[in-house]
Amino acid sequence: MQHRILFVCTGNTCRSPMAEAILKHKGLEGIEVKSAGIYAASGSEASPNAKQVLDDNNISHNHRSTLLSRDEVDWADLILTMTASHKYAIGQQHPRAIEKTFTLKEYVDEPGDPDVSDPYGGSKTTYEYTYKQLEKLIDKVIEKLKQ
Repeated sequence: MQHRILFVCTGNTCRSPMAEAILKHKGLEGIEVKSAGIYAASGSEASPNAKQVLDDNNISHNHRSTLLSRDEVDWADLILTMTASHKYAIGQQHPRAIEKTFTLKEYVDEPGDPDVSDPYGGSKTTYEYTYKQLEKLIDKVIEKLKQ
């Protein structure tokens, strides 16, 4: 199983770095993972609450934000976005990538709201909720990739 997965959110400081760290932590053979942001400032650390929640779950992380560019899009064979608007933005900026771009929830056929909640600016509890949401969805991604 060889996959290069790119998680995308807005600023690449909350959701996508947490998703990247969660999937890396699983230590799966043949899976490479990166994250980027549609409007990221390159080089920023993950938000303090994102780092704290990862630490609380014993997940190692060493994150610097990356602005989504053609390099990341071309590198990935699967792009998983946190929201429908992120997916739309990728389709506008990188039309060739649309067939490999899905919202995280769409990819695993999760019903209801298509977006992963954005904890930006929220309390640690808000980040914990997003972390749990991401962990559950990533487990479903892994199951789907194994099929």
